[in-house]
Amino acid sequence: MQKEMKSNKLYILFLIPFLLFSNSCEEDFLDNELPFSINSETFFNSEEDFDLALIGAYDLLGAVGYITTITAEIASDNVEAGGESASDVVAWQQINLMTHTPVNDQLRNIWTWTYAGINRCNFIFEFQDNIDFEGKTQILAETAFLRAFYYFQLVKFFGGVPMPLDQRVLFGEASNFLRLTAEDNFAQIEADLTFAIENLPNSQSQLGRATQNAALALLGKVHLYQEEFPEAISALETVIASNAFELVEDYSTIFLTSGENGSESVFEIQYTNIEGADFNCIQCSEGNVMVGFSGIRGYSGPVYESGFSFNIPRQELVDAFEEGDLRLEPTILDIDQFAIDNPEVEFIEGFDHTGFFQNKYIPRQGDAGESDVNLTYPNNIRQIRYSDVLLMLAEAFNRGGIDDARALQLVNQVRDRAGLNELSVSGQALTDAIFQERRVELAGEGHRFFDLVRIGEAANEIEGFTPGTNELFPIPSIEIQLVGNIWPQNEGY
Repeated sequence: MQKEMKSNKLYILFLIPFLLFSNSCEEDFLDNELPFSINSETFFNSEEDFDLALIGAYDLLGAVGYITTITAEIASDNVEAGGESASDVVAWQQINLMTHTPVNDQLRNIWTWTYAGINRCNFIFEFQDNIDFEGKTQILAETAFLRAFYYFQLVKFFGGVPMPLDQRVLFGEASNFLRLTAEDNFAQIEADLTFAIENLPNSQSQLGRATQNAALALLGKVHLYQEEFPEAISALETVIASNAFELVEDYSTIFLTSGENGSESVFEIQYTNIEGADFNCIQCSEGNVMVGFSGIRGYSGPVYESGFSFNIPRQELVDAFEEGDLRLEPTILDIDQFAIDNPEVEFIEGFDHTGFFQNKYIPRQGDAGESDVNLTYPNNIRQIRYSDVLLMLAEAFNRGGIDDARALQLVNQVRDRAGLNELSVSGQALTDAIFQERRVELAGEGHRFFDLVRIGEAANEIEGFTPGTNELFPIPSIEIQLVGNIWPQNEGY
């Protein structure tokens, strides 16, 4: 969704039913009678109504993109949780140590915010037959893409989940839906993406809206997570064959605001800094909350702005970069060296200070917005980049035992942009090289934890990781209690 679409004062969002399995504001919601309501009799009677509802479905990408990305990074071996102290956002500290429980509030945010996005999608599908108009099929295709995206996030974090389709789930109705298997979830995700692929355009007039290639890339990733390698190849090769993307020549420009929606952006979550925000409803922010949380604590000096010092890169991640890798400095800020180079710099060492900060999503001067600036940065999240597509395709060719030569060519394409020598390996050595390349190419973007889990290496790389338990996160206990304990909890929790 383009920033103009975001800035369009989305009052409609507060009219569309938002409450599903539970909501962090449910007490206030239930205690206050709404002065108006929208239902099938007063809404979905024009093309504009459908498009406004679709904007509402897109809007939750902002909250879901931020919370899933930073939480997945903290769960990985890339970073420390950071913050001010060991009691600062305890939920992230627990995830960092792999001691999280079903009462972890950040995991509940992932659950509730993601299902809120799904509910908005299902609201559109519930009344899709109200009227017909030219372009309705494309609106439904975008909605299907979003629903697939949201459900994929849930399956990655929690495994099989309840899966309402084509109808809203109002408060108290969640017990009508049993928990499904991940296989059942994946089947529906694939169906939604197939419909999206068949009905989405190659490009959109508004940046950030789903395209055919975005749906193909996500479908390829969904197949890859199920080790369905030929199917993944088919989808990902189609993205490459479209010739719609190319690697940005200068890696250091990708994550600047000037580099948004560039030539390797397959799907990008759009944010804006023109609306204020505060901690009373952090998921309501139209800005990228992850940026402020990842900033330098107590900072003053050039280039950057102050932040909360979470999501702190470890020395181990720094050491993963080969000598001469052009991606290191754009990915990781060495604050001690930066302070030497800029003597006016002052900052406070936060908890678990390593001397490093994320440089992809970090507060920069000139980007801050209104109100609480740490909640209103405009930096888009690059959800699917072309380099990710290349490396996923390489993995499918290699791990599927299909074509190591083609896999090697794809990996070397990514390495060449990074200024590194070509590799000449095959078999397991190539598999290791692909995942090493994914680690450094995509560091800070929320992929590492799930990559380790799906190749069975998480216990070897993540301190405190318990095999048979920590591959998934626990479903929030309050959600299970609200449905009368009909949903089984994940193993080990």
